[in-house]
Amino acid sequence: MATVSVRIPQIGEGLQEARLVAVLKQPGESIKRDEPIYQMETDKAVMDVESPYEGTLTEWLASVDAILPIGGEVARMEVAEGVAEIGGGHETAAPREAASSVPPAAESAAARNAAIPPRTRAYAKEKGIADSDLAAIPSATGKLMPSDIDAHLASAKKPAVQGDFVETAVTPKQRLLASRLVRGSQLVVPGTMTVAVDWEPLENLRTRIKARGGEFQPSSFTIFAYAVAQALREFPAFRSTLVTDDTLRTYNHVALGIAVGLAGDELVLAVVPDADTLSWRDFAAKTRERIELARTGQDQANEAVTISLTNMQSFGLRDAVPVVVPPAVATLFLGEPYNSLAQEATDLKLQRTVNLALTFDHRVMNGVGAANFLNKVKESLQSIGGLVSEE
Repeated sequence: MATVSVRIPQIGEGLQEARLVAVLKQPGESIKRDEPIYQMETDKAVMDVESPYEGTLTEWLASVDAILPIGGEVARMEVAEGVAEIGGGHETAAPREAASSVPPAAESAAARNAAIPPRTRAYAKEKGIADSDLAAIPSATGKLMPSDIDAHLASAKKPAVQGDFVETAVTPKQRLLASRLVRGSQLVVPGTMTVAVDWEPLENLRTRIKARGGEFQPSSFTIFAYAVAQALREFPAFRSTLVTDDTLRTYNHVALGIAVGLAGDELVLAVVPDADTLSWRDFAAKTRERIELARTGQDQANEAVTISLTNMQSFGLRDAVPVVVPPAVATLFLGEPYNSLAQEATDLKLQRTVNLALTFDHRVMNGVGAANFLNKVKESLQSIGGLVSEE
């Protein structure tokens, strides 16, 4: 048997890097040639990548969400003797033993890669460093150790002052978010609409729950999120995503995304799986659990998240134009409550109001479908007492 590298292929002209979205096989599994083994995201789409070999997967060299250069190693496989290794462009790579045909820089990188113990790879993954970047990190002993990772991260945090400006390394979380946003700006055809909602029924419900006391004290946002999850049952377009230009995937249930801000203006996503199937109390408990997990820095974004909620009430913002991040098809913004004239009253009356802003992907749904969903959320919020049990 021989060991070969599985590399990120060159899918389109000018493509520089791709994100590892999901692994479809585990080490030890047998794989046939042309069988999908992982998913990657480019600035064009999310796609399954097929194995160029038949053999056994031995290890993954990159973690999910890692951003890898085209041609970079993503995994290793055991194959039959004599099988030629395929390069990132899916051309046959030079045999490993033919050292004279390998450029010195590549030869050096290969040697460095071999001097990275598994525990160092695992430690680097915890710190958000892609496996493909390890060969560029200097080592004090010739073998890359966790202490070398710490030294590298410490040096990256030190600002490099040049002239009248300061340069600092972009954090892994922000780099990942930027990659998703760039893809969104290239793919999504956005439409945005807003609606004003009578917030008094929800505030009154929250006041009654709080007055009863006890450990169950869900926030106003949690009540709002539950109303959204229930509304999504009736609108399959908002549980859908474009897999390719001509294939629409609709999930049976809702993976509800919730944007969570962290210190340093970082942003991660909490995800409530099967949100539309949960009872009110189970939903509140699961939402709290997932948001607390996100506050530890764990980004829970995955391919099943089709809609995300962003709550800016505590920042004094009434309106915004939210951004859709593929593969999601919509983002719903919740603004701060304010006093306004009741639009449906026959006489002048003040009411507590919030504005909801929905940005949706026009490739998946049109304005009428989006408006019907937004009005369903409005209706649910204004009759929230019939949706949420106070017991």
